[in-house]
Parts: sequence; C-alpha cells; structure tokens
Amino acid sequence: MTHEGQQGIGRRSFLKSAVQASLAASLSARAIPLAAEKPAKPAAPPSLQLNVRDFGATGDGSALETASLQQALDRCNVLGGGEVLIPAGRYLTGGLSLRSRVTLRLDKDATLLGSPDLAHYQVAQVRWEGKWIPGYTALVHALDAHSIAIVGEGKIEGNEAVAGRPTKDNPLRRPALLEFINCDGVHLEGISTSYAHMWSIHPTCCDNLVFRNLTIRSTKTNGDGIDIDSCRHVLIDSCDIASGDDCISLKSGRGEEAYTMNRPTEDVRITNCTLEGRGFACLGIGTESSAGIRDVVIEHCHVTSVYKYAIYIKSRIGRGAFIENLTVRDMDAARMRMGFLRIDQTNAGIQDADPVPGLEGLPLFRNFRFENIRVQDAPVLVEAVNTDSGKMLDGLVLQGISGTCTKGISIANARNVAIKNVSVTGYTGPLLSLANVTGHGLEGATQIPAPAKHPLVEVPPSPYKLH
Repeated sequence: MTHEGQQGIGRRSFLKSAVQASLAASLSARAIPLAAEKPAKPAAPPSLQLNVRDFGATGDGSALETASLQQALDRCNVLGGGEVLIPAGRYLTGGLSLRSRVTLRLDKDATLLGSPDLAHYQVAQVRWEGKWIPGYTALVHALDAHSIAIVGEGKIEGNEAVAGRPTKDNPLRRPALLEFINCDGVHLEGISTSYAHMWSIHPTCCDNLVFRNLTIRSTKTNGDGIDIDSCRHVLIDSCDIASGDDCISLKSGRGEEAYTMNRPTEDVRITNCTLEGRGFACLGIGTESSAGIRDVVIEHCHVTSVYKYAIYIKSRIGRGAFIENLTVRDMDAARMRMGFLRIDQTNAGIQDADPVPGLEGLPLFRNFRFENIRVQDAPVLVEAVNTDSGKMLDGLVLQGISGTCTKGISIANARNVAIKNVSVTGYTGPLLSLANVTGHGLEGATQIPAPAKHPLVEVPPSPYKLH
C-alpha cells in the first residue's frame, strides 16, 4: 500500500477494528445462539389503497390539510402498508412524514402545496452544508423508514416564504422539499416538483434509491435539484432538472464530523438526464466530501446550458477522504458560461471549523474517466490545475472528445493521464498545457509553471471527538 493510502485509512481502520472487536466480544457473551433469535418471516402486507378524501381532505387549495393527509399516511403504515392516493385537487399542507411500506400516489391533476408558515414544519436534526444541525424537516420527509415511494403524475410545490438560508434571528435550517434521512428503499417516479431558494430532493444517509422520470424546477439561488448526501446504491434515471444552483450534487459531509462518521456516497448511476444549471454547475461532485465519494457512472446525459461548469469535481485541503472511480460517457454539453470540466482538489468551498488535519486532510482524487463527450462552444474544455503534489491526481482519461472550445486542456500534478482522440476546434493558444504530469498521449504539450504547494491543516492540541 502506498504512503498516501496508509494516511487515508489509518485512523478509520483503527476505529473499525475497535468496533468489530467490541461487537465480537458482545456476541460471544450471549447465552442463546443468534440463529435461535431469528424472527419468523412476516406475512405479506395486505393490498391496501386509502384515499385522503376519506380522511377529510378537500383539495380546495385554501384549507390546511396536514392532519387529514398525515392520518391517511399513518393508518396505511399501521395496517401493514400500501398506497395513499391524492386525487385531483390542490392540497395545502405543512410537513408530512412518510412512513415505512407506504407509497404516496399523486393523480395527474393533484398538487401538494407547501404552507407559508414555518410553524407548520417539524424540527429535527438535519444536514445543512455538510453539518448536522437543528432544522425544519422537509415538506414531505421520512426519518428511519424503509420501502417508501412517491409516484404518479402530480406535482409537489414548495412555498418560497419558508425557503432560504438560516439567519441570525432564526438559525434553524429551512425546509427542503423532499428529504429522506436514514432510509432504505426510496422510490420517486413520475412526479414534478417546484421550489425556490432551497434544495428540492435531499436524501441523507440512505441506501437503495431510485429517482426516475422526475421533472424538477428550482431555478433561483440555492435551488439544488437532487443532493445525494452520504448515500449508497443510487439510480437517477431520465430526470429533467432546471436548477438555480447544482442540478445534481454528490456529497458526504464536511470536516472532522463527517470524516469520523465515515459514511461515503458510493455506487451512483446517473443516466439519460437533461440538465440546465442556471446558478452553478450541472453536476457538482464534492465540496462536502469528508466521508468520500466513489464508484459513480454518469452516462447518456444532456447539458442544455449552465451558468458555470457542466461538471465540477471539487474539494479542499481540510476535507480529507477521496473522490474516486468516476466515469462520464456519452454526454452532450452546450451553452457553458465558464467551461465543461473543472477539477479543484485544494480550494473549493468554505473551510470547516474542525478541518481534517495533516496529510489525511488533503483529499485523494483518482480514476476519473471521460469518454465520448461532445461540447459546443465551451469557454474552457478542461481545467485541472488546482491540485497538490502531496497527493497527485492519479488517473485521468480524456478520450473521444469533440466539438468547439475557446481554451483547451490544462492539468497539473497528475500521473497516469491518458489523452486520446481529442478533436476540438476554435481554441486559441495550446490545446494541452501541463505541469508535473506523466502518462500517455501528452506529446507536444506546452509546459506551464507548477502550482505552489499548499499548506496542510495543523494538527490541533486535542484529537477531535464527536459532540
């Protein structure tokens, strides 16, 4: 194992070994074998559909329907699971809790309308910019649930009056639109959403997610489309997203808190999506990445326009962890204000109050592959110079890239770089500029000054502890 790998996993391996040893000791002390305690397989849940109109909901768009809608969701859960139907109408509601084994189905002409009153939303521990803080739960949310779904052709509209950032007068995080925390088995399909100044869909610490055929509109500031936050086994398929910030963001927490919890985002597939980023990037990978991001495939997607970058892979010194094993293939990208691809290992995002110190705090970037990419008038094709020689970018493949750009490819502090069949036109200056880069297909490149080495975070007097 390399020195970099030892630094990246040393503390985590120790913690994992300690937990395993403690668990083994606990199990060995048990008097009854585990097999004897295995519960019998439960009977299949009944086939059940409940209509919210039968619980007093009117759908008139003016009466607050929270109690009626929540009663239907709760009853469906206690009766073994099934479907709660929202028929045509406009249903004004505060925060709703989706329960295990419950599918919320919205008819074609059904709309859930978020209340403008923050008092109608519950308060819990939620994640905000990579940190767990008190905040309002989402308009539709689930905590510690499994086997849940929101489907149909209806619409969910958030209320701009409750959106925005925390303030000094009200430091609670504002409600997201749809949020799932510590859930297993979440399926969203067919619905449309509308919100502003806050995230649309935010699963956190969840497993087994499917988001398919969604239409998401959140085109004002801070209006992310889908934020995948410390989640595993994710499929985002055939979604149409127009966002005022990142269309799709992959993240895993910020600083020592997330690094210690060690809950990466991993095994993510994004396919057949149409993306319009009016505020930042279409695909933002990182910034909040202190537990790591890995095993991501993005394919057959179309970037129609973007305010900054089509793809932005980002972290900073003090985040730690890794972003690795990313493949992007068969993508069209047009109308980019700043560029197609930016890679920033050292200086993207705000510094955490408790950053990861030393060499462990320098993120590891490796195994990025981009193939069969078509760009139209990209101001910059690839910019990957904010990198550090202490942990070089290890593995970057650019293959089969065509179209038009104003400026070509710049890379620094990288090894195992492979460039093949890049056939763009319209650029001025060199197509390929390198500093401290090794690999294949680099012949004829212009050499540029290497970036200055970045200082690491100093080790604090006392080790960090979750608090």
